[in-house]
Amino acid sequence: MKAIICSAYGNANVLNLIEIEKPICKENEILIKVKNAAITTADAMMRKGEPKYSRMFLGCEKPKNPMVGTGFSGVVVEKGNAVNNFKIGDEVFGETGLKFGANAEYISISSEDVVLKKTKNISFEAAAILCDGVLTSYNFLKNISKIKPKDKVLIIGASGSLGVAAIQLSKIMKAEVTGVCSGKNLSLVQSLGADYVIDYQTESFINASKKYDIIYDTIGVSSFGNCKNILSAKGLYMSPVLNFSLLFRMLLNPLLGKKKAYFQATGLQKAESLKKMLNEIIPLVTNTNYNFVLNKPYKLGEINEAHKLIDSKRKIGNLVLELKD
Repeated sequence: MKAIICSAYGNANVLNLIEIEKPICKENEILIKVKNAAITTADAMMRKGEPKYSRMFLGCEKPKNPMVGTGFSGVVVEKGNAVNNFKIGDEVFGETGLKFGANAEYISISSEDVVLKKTKNISFEAAAILCDGVLTSYNFLKNISKIKPKDKVLIIGASGSLGVAAIQLSKIMKAEVTGVCSGKNLSLVQSLGADYVIDYQTESFINASKKYDIIYDTIGVSSFGNCKNILSAKGLYMSPVLNFSLLFRMLLNPLLGKKKAYFQATGLQKAESLKKMLNEIIPLVTNTNYNFVLNKPYKLGEINEAHKLIDSKRKIGNLVLELKD
């Protein structure tokens, strides 16, 4: 089968399309023919081995596991004898986590891992990216910030994968949303439901007089320190991008006032927790006019082009890999 591998840390050109053996389905696994896979900023960070401390888990000198990609959707084509919760022909989606391998024609995954049956009213393309921006933003908004109706939410990086999800989920949860993005993406952010939009190229959100109950920096370009003055009295600053400043401030949360800072690696939670959240998300995105903001699909041979777009910082919404029969 064809698969993308990353045998060294570096720019987008370290990714290679190769032929490898199709996975053998174990007793407790299902073999999935992949229809679509997510291509994410997190994939690009792992390809670069950034931040550097992540190499303690990924591999010090080069990736321990050269396979690429986590989010996927597809069809079950084989199953192990011990599998009772899936059958051949089931349409499924999920994520492989640190096992990677989703940017390939086939993947084999335990039936107890993060894999769920896909509903008919969601496309394979949309299902493939559910475990990226949608799942992460849902976890931060619902479980970490415990968002409430009328909360004032500032979303930094509002036009990216996590941002477009955060805007729509916040509005579903009846919050007031301000999105921060570049001028060329203002109309998109407004169309997703943002009540207010700030063009960071012409206006500083940090110097605004408005106070926010929740500040969600989806791309890690700010800090608790420079956002503290625009947080409400019990405001929460949170980001899925960990750095030493955020880690240090989290350690001080119990000691320094009512304003808090939080990080969490959503994808590293237990499979049961992630599947529970996904089952909560599905009706939210299928019973509303949810916009997944999908770019044109990329083929396996175009993976370098997709990663170069991510590295350029000009990615809007979600990128998907399309694997034709």
